[in-house]
Amino acid sequence: MKDSLHRILVKGGVISPSEMLRVISLARAAGLDGLHFGSRQDILLPIGQEYTHLLKDYTQLDIKPLAKPASSNISCSYVTTDIFPKTPWLTSVTYLYILEQFSFSPLLEVNITDPRQRLVPLFSGHLNFIASAEEDYWYLYVQLPGWKDTLPFPALIHSWDIAKVVMAIDPFGETLPDMAATVTRVNDKQQLKLKNIAEDLSIPFYPFPYYEGMNRLGEHQYWLGLYWRNNWYDLDFMEAISELCMEHRIGKLSITPWKSFIVSGIPAQRRLQWEKLLGRFGINARHSSLELNWHVPVADPEALELKRFLVRAFDNHDISTYGLTIGIDAAYSNPFTSIVIEREQAEATIDGFPVRPLYNLLYARNFDPNTRDYQEYARQVDRSELVALLIELSRLYFKHLNEVPGETIGASAHEPKAKPERSVHQCSRCMSIYDEALGDPDQDIPPGTAFAQLPPAYACWTCSGGKQTFRQAQLVVE
Repeated sequence: MKDSLHRILVKGGVISPSEMLRVISLARAAGLDGLHFGSRQDILLPIGQEYTHLLKDYTQLDIKPLAKPASSNISCSYVTTDIFPKTPWLTSVTYLYILEQFSFSPLLEVNITDPRQRLVPLFSGHLNFIASAEEDYWYLYVQLPGWKDTLPFPALIHSWDIAKVVMAIDPFGETLPDMAATVTRVNDKQQLKLKNIAEDLSIPFYPFPYYEGMNRLGEHQYWLGLYWRNNWYDLDFMEAISELCMEHRIGKLSITPWKSFIVSGIPAQRRLQWEKLLGRFGINARHSSLELNWHVPVADPEALELKRFLVRAFDNHDISTYGLTIGIDAAYSNPFTSIVIEREQAEATIDGFPVRPLYNLLYARNFDPNTRDYQEYARQVDRSELVALLIELSRLYFKHLNEVPGETIGASAHEPKAKPERSVHQCSRCMSIYDEALGDPDQDIPPGTAFAQLPPAYACWTCSGGKQTFRQAQLVVE
């Protein structure tokens, strides 16, 4: 089934009801009765080989085989706007404008997120744009393929330049060796509205939210979060939801990274119609929080069965995991949960006898996945042992909850302190760097040319500032 999965890219997880109806039409034509949601807020359909000829009839949908990724979906916290805590200046309109600038589908994984929400992970992409306190400016944290660490870009990026920055880096994501080369690529022949970083990124800790059910949104509206245990959403139900959205002039459905979706802006006077729709399809919209905080790979029966086993065990022991998130590893996705269960790859049998699978258990520092610092709690344990170990971890989480304040996430928090540095010259207006080792070939300045030897008329290639705009700076050597 995994080999037949096709990904429908849904930029930022934001899809209109009419687009959802087109997806449903394709799924029906492919002989399906449901669809999956993916961890990058996309839609996954298991389309058999005999139906792939249908894809040419749905070119308005951005469809890619999951096994041969030619592009990645943009992950975005638009879904949390006005529902969960947010940065004051960041509105749904801002998100939509940024997403509209992407006239291309990047190969690299791009995240555009608000650090004050917890539903959408901040650092699970290659290029992670995180809203700053300064209106319309974003931190950028970069971890390109092959990089060991996630590193901060040395300037804030303006909202309207995000797509330009991605377009500059994306074709070279596999070849850029370090941050210096990335900065050079971003600044190459571009007029960008950059700003100096006045304060390091600070990420407050919030427990993972409950995101399901009918919930009040202001005085006159509601939002509805829907989750299905097996991540197989019935097409008849999705069609009815989409049609009701159109009837009530709700323009967007929002997919979450947790294989669920949210409808926001339901008129209070129409709430009864939505309740009747849920009842007609027998939808349970109040699952236990034990169910909602899991990240399970799509089309992975083994992982789904493991989750069901552990949730039943937690329920039997009356264990709370509210605020925690738990993930089961997958070859095609990075963990972004508080606790990660790794599956050991082992032979199914030894000397003809079946071998039970073994698991490793890891947890994030302070149980905060935004630290991206995981440590091992147990190795090669049986499934039955996982229950007791996870209970221990949940109790440890609640014991220390709120003892550790939100930490600053900056270069000092994620880079070894003793890395060597070298002197460069940086434009104080746009943050472009002149590196004597590289020179400036576009202005016929050969490598090895000292800054003092540059001609008097030398100007910054990005903002045209003169030599006097450059200041000496220290560049970390990777």
